[in-house]
Amino acid sequence: MINLKNKRILVTGGAGFLGKCLVAKLRERGCKSIFISRSRDYDLTQMAAVKKLYKNACADIVIHLAAEVGGIGANRDNPGKFFYDNLMMGAQLMEIGRQRGIEKFVALGTICCYPKYTPVPFKEEDLWNGYPEETNAPYGLAKKMLLVQSQAYRQQYGFNSIVLFPVNLYGPGDNFDLHSSHVIPALIKKCIDAQEEVSPKKVNPEIIVWGSGKATREFLYVEDAAEGIILATEKYNKSDPVNLGAGFEISIKDLARLIKNLCDFKGKIVWDTSKPDGQPRRCLDTSRAFKEFSFKAKTGFEEGLKITISWYKQNKSR
Repeated sequence: MINLKNKRILVTGGAGFLGKCLVAKLRERGCKSIFISRSRDYDLTQMAAVKKLYKNACADIVIHLAAEVGGIGANRDNPGKFFYDNLMMGAQLMEIGRQRGIEKFVALGTICCYPKYTPVPFKEEDLWNGYPEETNAPYGLAKKMLLVQSQAYRQQYGFNSIVLFPVNLYGPGDNFDLHSSHVIPALIKKCIDAQEEVSPKKVNPEIIVWGSGKATREFLYVEDAAEGIILATEKYNKSDPVNLGAGFEISIKDLARLIKNLCDFKGKIVWDTSKPDGQPRRCLDTSRAFKEFSFKAKTGFEEGLKITISWYKQNKSR
C-alpha cells in the first residue's frame, strides 16, 4: 500500500468536477503536496506543455483526470477533437511520466470504451469484444488506448500504471451547460428552469428529452468516484482494467420521471425520438474493484440526486 501523505501528487483536471472532489479527499487524508494542472496554463495536447508540467510539478504520482468530454450531442459534434485531444493527452502524459521515472500513473478511462452490445453487467473481460456505440466511439477508443499503453509499458519498462473505468458521474458542481452536459445535470436544469418560467400564460410547461427513454444507464456519485480512485492509487498496482460503478441500472425514462418528481416539476416530458439513444444498456460488474481495493459505492442514488438538485438551485444564477 502506498502512503500518499508524503507523496508529491499531480492531478490533471484537478480544478474540474471530479478533480475538485478528489483533491479535497486527498487533503482530508493529509496530502500536502498536490499540484493541480489547469488547461489555461498547460495545453496537455502539446508535448512541450506536458514536459513543462512535469518539470514544475516534480510529481511522484500522477492522477490523470483531464479530458475533453460531453454528452451524446457534444460527442456527435466533436468526434475528431474528442479523439485527438484525449489520445494525445493520455499518451504524452504517460510517456513523459515513464521517462521521468515517476512512482505511479493513475489514468481514468470511461464506460464509453465498452462495445455497444456488451452483456449486462459489463465485465472488464468484455472490453475488446466489439466496437463502441457510434456516437461516442472516437472518445471511447481514445481513452481505451490508455489501457493499451499501460499494459505495454508495464510489460516493456516495468512502469507502474493503472486504468480505471468509471460509469457516468453526477453530483454537486457538475456541468449544467445543455450544449455539453450529461443526462442527469441536463434533466435537472431543464426541470427546474422550466418550472420557474411558468407564468399565467404558460401554465403547462414541457421539457424535451433526447431519444426514446428506453436506454439504461448506471451512475456513480462524484464523491464515491473520488474515493474509489484514491483507494486504487493506494492499493492497486496492476494493468488489468477495473470498473468503478454503483452496480445498478435505470432506464432514461425512469430517470426522467424520478428527477421530475424530485424537482417538483409539474409539466410534461416530451421524447424526441429523432435523436439517438446512445448505447442500449449500461451497467458494470464492480466485483473486481471490491476484491482488489475494497471499493464499494456508498451514496444512495436518490440521496445523491437530492444533493445535486439542491446544489443547482443554490448555484444556478452564479
